[in-house]
Amino acid sequence: MIVGVGSDLCDIRRLAAVLERHGDRFAARCFTAVERAKAERRADRAGTYAKRFAAKEACAKALGTGLRHGVFWRDMGVVNRPSGQPTMLLTGGALLRLGAIVPAGHEAVIHLSLTDEHPYAQAFVVIEAVPSRPA
Repeated sequence: MIVGVGSDLCDIRRLAAVLERHGDRFAARCFTAVERAKAERRADRAGTYAKRFAAKEACAKALGTGLRHGVFWRDMGVVNRPSGQPTMLLTGGALLRLGAIVPAGHEAVIHLSLTDEHPYAQAFVVIEAVPSRPA
């Protein structure tokens, strides 16, 4: 069953201006170490950050809280499954909120779709609750 849906659109030019103005301070405040390492290796650094920023916003919407009630930017990180498919890794307040919206006897699966077409980056997040597998 679907327990959360969120989407977001980010202007890559706006994020590039923020990175230019605030640099590492902004990146360290909003992005995990894994996300920063990936973005810094890319030629389109701002585009990579913009997709991840949109993913965080979409995830916060899917959690139903936005960026409040103990959910912070770095509690939500974009990671890749072994197949390369992106998903979200939640920690801290975001993980607590995820636990609160997933029914007993179920586990969460977070689906993430990222895309960009300059000057925009877009993300969709769907949080699905699936029955837990027997031990």
